[in-house]
Amino acid sequence: MRRRGTATALGAATVLNAVANWKGSAFGVDLKTSAEVVLDDSPRVKGDVPGIDDRLIVRSVELVLQRFGVAVGGVVRTKSDIPLARGLKSSSSAANAAVLATLDALDEELDPLEATRIGVAAAKDAGVTITGAFDDASASMLGGYVVTDNREMKLLKREELESEVLLLVPEEKLFSKDTDVGRSRLLAPIADLILDLALAGDYARAMTINGLVYCSALRLSSDPIFAALNSGARGASLSGTGPAYAALVDDENIGEVESAWLEFGGRVIRTKVNNVGSSKKSRWR
Repeated sequence: MRRRGTATALGAATVLNAVANWKGSAFGVDLKTSAEVVLDDSPRVKGDVPGIDDRLIVRSVELVLQRFGVAVGGVVRTKSDIPLARGLKSSSSAANAAVLATLDALDEELDPLEATRIGVAAAKDAGVTITGAFDDASASMLGGYVVTDNREMKLLKREELESEVLLLVPEEKLFSKDTDVGRSRLLAPIADLILDLALAGDYARAMTINGLVYCSALRLSSDPIFAALNSGARGASLSGTGPAYAALVDDENIGEVESAWLEFGGRVIRTKVNNVGSSKKSRWR
């Protein structure tokens, strides 16, 4: 038996980090992870991504196979243009891509949110998330702008958002598992106020306040946020637990914000909000 499936999943950027109160918000961006899953008669699922910890994508495939009662093995591979361990949801994207590619290989369908929850369960099993990151995973899977309850794994709001996006990506890496959760949880009362803004669709103000308070809690610089706002960005934030920053910008201001961010070193990526979401059948080569 040999069945092959492929899929592509989005990266995302933060509006409200869910560490403080389990409520989160994010939007999908046009950076992607592609996955290929080849199922066979071998005894277990193996990852084939040299230099990368493959526990998350292997577990994602295993949980889909368990969901459909299929006892097979195989190989899962991913490739991505999302910078790793920068807060741009590379883990959520990889899990979603692996889940969807396995569904493609099995010729099965699942409701997108059920598929998302499988990837979240895999992330928890692999120990790569604090809250389960259902907000990040939902933005990656569905595209657009989402607000979620990560404890209950419920989607509270989803709408399309048209905007150019800039990402400031420092050279350093920060892993979610190393976050100072205690300091972040002290922000819960402020996070409740940010949640109100997010549910009202005031994502630009929500993400800016989120960025300022989480930079303080995580001892990261808020200078890129002020530089982006001073250059005309509508909103800017630390993405996830960093170290990357994201800004919503208009066409007429994108060059000025980009120039301001280049002063901080690292890399600046131009992208946009993706409202389409993740999908099976990637152009895997």
